[in-house]
Amino acid sequence: MKAVGYLTPQAIEHSDSLIDIDIAKPDATGRDLLIKVRAVSVNPVDIKIRLSASADNNQHKVLGWDAVGEVVAVGEDVEYYNLGDQVYYAGDLTRSGSNAEYQLVDERIAGNKPKTLSDSEAAALPLTAITAWELLFTRLDFIPLLVDQRDKPDTALKSASENSDDIPSRILIVGAAGGVGSILTQLAATLTNAVVIGTASRPESERWVKELGADYVINHHQPLQPQLSELGINDITHVISLNRTGDHYDQLVEIIAPQGKLALIDDPQNGLDIMKLKRKSISLHWEFMFTRAMFKTQDMYKQRELLNSLADLIDRGLIKTTLGEHYGSINAENLKRAHAHIESNAAIGKIVLEGF
Repeated sequence: MKAVGYLTPQAIEHSDSLIDIDIAKPDATGRDLLIKVRAVSVNPVDIKIRLSASADNNQHKVLGWDAVGEVVAVGEDVEYYNLGDQVYYAGDLTRSGSNAEYQLVDERIAGNKPKTLSDSEAAALPLTAITAWELLFTRLDFIPLLVDQRDKPDTALKSASENSDDIPSRILIVGAAGGVGSILTQLAATLTNAVVIGTASRPESERWVKELGADYVINHHQPLQPQLSELGINDITHVISLNRTGDHYDQLVEIIAPQGKLALIDDPQNGLDIMKLKRKSISLHWEFMFTRAMFKTQDMYKQRELLNSLADLIDRGLIKTTLGEHYGSINAENLKRAHAHIESNAAIGKIVLEGF
């Protein structure tokens, strides 16, 4: 089968950084689904792995942790899916990725593709949606709203965070225009009754974040506290930092309310001095969406459930795809372009590729 992979870590400009290859088609056993991949999207984790991990046993390493496709075979223990089902998923960091014609994925971390989205639109969502959902509703303990059966999205009822009895929740999302930020902003605006403040540094990214439902947008390249004060916001109950946390850390500690929460997904190069959180009793929360799959946790099935919940929200018109750009078919040349764009830190929304 066709695939795109590499042998040794290389800068994206290198001719062998990603190459077109042919590899054996895998077989489905146990709880695995064999998926015929139709569309994929590219995430920062692809770049991180490409720059740091070599292939094992001289077998090409295949990246890709966002996909949409059709179930074409199932393992003997599969319970939830049948041949022909359309699914979307982020997969498992420890297994071969989605930049291939066929891929194995555990049924417990795959969801039914939203019926109202195209393959490319749906491929933009799984990894970032799982990350965003787990940030809000697993790490930070918000309770998602219950959406009634009315037709209009604006009739949905909101319920507050479990921990917001005394202070109205105010969520600051640092890096709100990126892949995770684009879905997180929508989930926070739609499924909580918190005030949502996103950060963006360019006019086009600011417009994007506002369109996604943020109440306010501020610039993370400028001091944060004066901008918040100008909005009449004195402190933030929940900060979700999606990139460059180390650069903003002291400011974030300053603006977080006493007993507030700080969540992050990136890897600050010089670490974080957690003692700075003690005086305010600020809690620190890490989110890594591959944890459940990597460690086969008892609740790994919750990723299937949340993907299905997201699909329902999308099909009701409450959440939209975060597709930013379509880069054509799935091949080494187009994937190199996608990696380079993400490395530029200028991407808005997700970059998607479709078909072989």
